[in-house]
Amino acid sequence: MSTINSVISAGITAADILLPADKTNIHKWATIACDQFTSNPDYWKKVEQITNGTKSTYNLMFPEFYLDKGNDDDRIKIINKNMSDYLTDGTFEEYKDSFIYVERTVSSGIRKGLIAAIDLEQYDYNPGSFSLVRASEATVTSRIPPRVKIRKNAPIEMPHILILINDPDRLVIEPLCELCKTKQPVYDFDLMLGGGHIRSFVINDENEKDVIIQSLISLKEASDQANPLLYAVGDGNHSLASAKSHYENLKKAGLANSESPCRYALVEIENIFDSAIVFEPIHRVLFNVNAIDFITFCKNECGSFQAEDCFEIPYVAGSVRDTLKLPKSLHTLSVGALQLLMDKYIALHKDVDIDYIHEAETVSELGAKDGNMGFFLPSMDKYDFFPTIVKNGSLPRKTFSMGESTEKRYYIECRKI
Repeated sequence: MSTINSVISAGITAADILLPADKTNIHKWATIACDQFTSNPDYWKKVEQITNGTKSTYNLMFPEFYLDKGNDDDRIKIINKNMSDYLTDGTFEEYKDSFIYVERTVSSGIRKGLIAAIDLEQYDYNPGSFSLVRASEATVTSRIPPRVKIRKNAPIEMPHILILINDPDRLVIEPLCELCKTKQPVYDFDLMLGGGHIRSFVINDENEKDVIIQSLISLKEASDQANPLLYAVGDGNHSLASAKSHYENLKKAGLANSESPCRYALVEIENIFDSAIVFEPIHRVLFNVNAIDFITFCKNECGSFQAEDCFEIPYVAGSVRDTLKLPKSLHTLSVGALQLLMDKYIALHKDVDIDYIHEAETVSELGAKDGNMGFFLPSMDKYDFFPTIVKNGSLPRKTFSMGESTEKRYYIECRKI
């Protein structure tokens, strides 16, 4: 099978991957995904202190905590300059046409992944898509333009996108553990600020790469769906949607074609049946809200319903702790019912803000402050994940998280785009 046909069939390809050269302090190089700790400035202050004066991916990324603070353009220019400097000053070592197998030690065990370039031609985040690569949650299109702006003039990309495959027999990624036992890790270190341990191995042997591709093709062919869902975006969907939009913009302008590097996006692929993958809930906090008014709004929207046919969602609002009851007729998931009402309420009250929080303790702290409300949501059963997407198109946005914030992907690998 030719390379292009393999890419079309499997939806991924090996990539020319950039890693920091040996002289770089890799502990300070690796920083967490930009969309984490958006309500925790202390975390990012600590990252700044740790990475100050060193080569680090922190200098190549835009933490979303700092978005819309009035200096976005200046910060993007600095990021692009740092990227260009790193490409020319010997910061990187390039591994041509390679996959990278990753083992990340987190609280739930050792999570295994495969870093590869996914084909954006086969990705569609729109609801009801039958593409090979689909969004798992609703995509907020208003979040795409700021991220496209960051990517527009960037000479390299860094992945924090996690892609899930539905491989109960563990035939794609898990065999790479045995394969890499004879290899030397390309990196092996502790991540900063409680991120756990990580190590990886380069896979660039043609036969080994072909086995990976063929295993993914077999997984697709084993699906009983007329339009198989091979890859579901588990994390970082808005970043992948931004990469897609940027690629489509370049195509429309005649600046990219099917052979351009920007046709692909670097991602980490993981098996949803990996025992170390744990789906954590993503909680909600409303800011600048009148709690009594919000509860009254929900009751008016929902009308009367039977107690046995409702979701019970605990919340904290100042000194009050109680439970919000919502009818299951609103949505099949409690998070969907709550998000539906929050969206309607915020549309009517422009001064009310929302944030999505991973840690229950943070929700308790924020919700206890005057003018805030914190809502605690249950975790999703990961075994319902793929069937739900196939049936319903996508989940409500921010339905789940793959682990706590500290367990999100760290930026390490890069790729020229």
